[in-house]
Formats: sequence, structure tokens, C-alpha cells
Amino acid sequence: MTITELAKRVGVTPKTLIRWEKAGKIRKPKRDWKGWRAYEEEEVASIERMVNSVYEI
Repeated sequence: MTITELAKRVGVTPKTLIRWEKAGKIRKPKRDWKGWRAYEEEEVASIERMVNSVYEI
């Protein structure tokens, strides 16, 4: 999954995901042959859980 697809899925911007990555809140994803971030389903699920726990009221 690309960073844009993941951002849409969890309701944040791609820049937010990059900031979280730099801050150590999420793991750095693998890169595809073009050097683009490629998120695996396990990483996506982890990020979704993190976002859902932050926005739970």
C-alpha cells in the first residue's frame, strides 16, 4: 500500500505519516524498487489501531 492510500484509509495526510515516522511513532516501511514507501498489511493494521486509540472518546 502506498503512503497516499494509507493516509486516506486512516484519515490523515501523507505528511502526517512522514512526521510520525521521523518521530518514531511508527516504523519505517520498506521501499519499493522506485524508493517509494510500501506499507505491508501488518504495518497498516498497527497504524490503524494507533489512530483509532488516539481518536477514541
